[in-house]
Amino acid sequence: MDSIPANRRLWNRISSAYQHEHDPQIGAAPRLWGMYSIPDEYLHALGDVTGKRVLELGCGAGQWSRALAAEGANVVGLDLSEAQLAAAARAMGTARYPLVQGAAEKLPFAAGSFDLVFCDFGGLSWAPPHLAVPQAARVLGRGGRLVFNVASPWFEACYDEVAGRVSTTLQQDYFGLGAIAEGDGASSYQLTYGGWVRVLRGAGLIIDDLIEPRPEPGTPNGYNKTDPPDWAHRWPAELLWVTHKP
Repeated sequence: MDSIPANRRLWNRISSAYQHEHDPQIGAAPRLWGMYSIPDEYLHALGDVTGKRVLELGCGAGQWSRALAAEGANVVGLDLSEAQLAAAARAMGTARYPLVQGAAEKLPFAAGSFDLVFCDFGGLSWAPPHLAVPQAARVLGRGGRLVFNVASPWFEACYDEVAGRVSTTLQQDYFGLGAIAEGDGASSYQLTYGGWVRVLRGAGLIIDDLIEPRPEPGTPNGYNKTDPPDWAHRWPAELLWVTHKP
């Protein structure tokens, strides 16, 4: 399924509204993961990036990329959307880094170009994983790491489309997760736990850790309504995969 044209149109259309709503949260401080903005200093997913060649898949307005560039990483921010890249260019700080338009499933980089490829609800949420993960593995050098955060399949399986919130009731078939219609032909993607393991191992990657970020009760979700409000404290809302290329 080629969702690239429709996803590009969607993000060009919603970029301004998305950044207006979410940048105050995701741009508030460096290295904040996911829907609950949990600091990386608690999760220990990325580690030291000083001097590392880093690719962000789906950089949006560059909140992560500019933070890592300021830490001394040699960052490249990639995004499918011209509007998102324009927002990243406007927000770029004194630490400059290149911005590249492209799709996670068709990376325009040579093999072994990076020491770290990562995303936080970016390219690996909006590209077919069976295509995007091998591409990420291809552009990693030996010993390079792929680190990415996506929604838990349980979060998706409990999402009530009619109510517009995540509930305690299963709403979708866990084994039926795959492409998720986002309107106007655009798609995001979801896999089961086993599906992610097979895709990662199939790309030749070693799984070092699976972190399930757990917010404290009362931590707001900046993107979705949940019932009960402490849903993500009780069940995994996100999967933060930490892998490397042997």
